[in-house]
Amino acid sequence: MNIRSQDILVVLKWLSSGWPGSFAALGKETGLSASEAHAAVQRARRAGLLQAGMEGPNRSALAEFLIHGLPYVLAVRPGRRTRGMATGFAAAPLAEHYPAANDDPDLPVWPDAEGDRYGVEIPPICRSAPLAARRDARLYEWLVLADALRGAGRARERELAEQIVRKRLGYGAAR
Repeated sequence: MNIRSQDILVVLKWLSSGWPGSFAALGKETGLSASEAHAAVQRARRAGLLQAGMEGPNRSALAEFLIHGLPYVLAVRPGRRTRGMATGFAAAPLAEHYPAANDDPDLPVWPDAEGDRYGVEIPPICRSAPLAARRDARLYEWLVLADALRGAGRARERELAEQIVRKRLGYGAAR
């Protein structure tokens, strides 16, 4: 059993707005097919990121995975300069702590033809993440935090993202 990038997207979507009522709806909201959404939920349950039944994310396991596992499973490999959608320290909820981020030439962005920013390409967690993020502002924030934890930025951005994740998930203080 291997966790896949779309599994993380599905868990974060569930965390941001709850269970949408069906796998078809979950797939539509995340840009996945219903069968991809179903498989993602099953893998996330086996990995312990989702509780049994429809009870939602296992917050303690999810916090541990995002903070300690994600940088190894989906490490960021910055690419070329491109047009895209801001992420990492350049988007909410981290951007409010870095007001000069807009002037940073190394602004992390997901490549996206509809994006309004230019910066260094950071591959999104999943191919459909930009689409899903445009549909759900809370999911966008969770994806931004995940990118910061994956390494889209410096150590201080990662530390801030860890604090925010722990607070939002109600999972202890940052070390």
